[in-house]
Amino acid sequence: MLLLFDLDGTLIDSAKDLATSINYMLKTLNKKTYDEKIITKWIGNGGEVLIKRALSGGMEIKEIDEKEFLKAKEIFFNHYKNNLANNTTIYDGVIETLKNLPYKKVIITNKPHEFVKPILEKLNLIEYFDGYFGGDYFEEKKPSPLPLLKACEIYKTPIQKAIMIGDSKNDILAGKKANIKTIAVDYGYNQGEDIKTYNPDIIINDFRKLLEVI
Repeated sequence: MLLLFDLDGTLIDSAKDLATSINYMLKTLNKKTYDEKIITKWIGNGGEVLIKRALSGGMEIKEIDEKEFLKAKEIFFNHYKNNLANNTTIYDGVIETLKNLPYKKVIITNKPHEFVKPILEKLNLIEYFDGYFGGDYFEEKKPSPLPLLKACEIYKTPIQKAIMIGDSKNDILAGKKANIKTIAVDYGYNQGEDIKTYNPDIIINDFRKLLEVI
């Protein structure tokens, strides 16, 4: 069995740190800043999309000057790199559950790959995983099925013995396209949408319930 885990909104609540870095970027560029709740709805498609949504002031990405985007990207990534887990927390029940899941466990996140290991190390989560893949590790990111299929290939696991566990439509859509079973947690971000809309195989409201359903 291979368990594929999303990171932000599933294992960790990173919204505060992401929002802080986004607002630092916007303030540096003399642009309007936003409430954390608004920024949280923009999370889920990787750092570059988050930046573009912030520059656009909403989910719908407007035409952005390339120079401005590159400058914004540099500001955001540099700030976030140095403030990765100041206020990021692990959701209740995650560590005790990971300890008691006797299967291969891999993280597949849309967060840039360079940030994944430092966060896992700072939060003392890295020991519970056999591997991790950021959004730029493969040619495509979720909701593409490619990262999931590649992980199955790397860990020599047939798709019938893999499960994708996440909080957003990107996780569920990727799992369905890969013909991999999906488990959704209902406490994450998912850009303000109800995860039920995407028909995951199972929905749980507490991470500890994975021990009952797997």
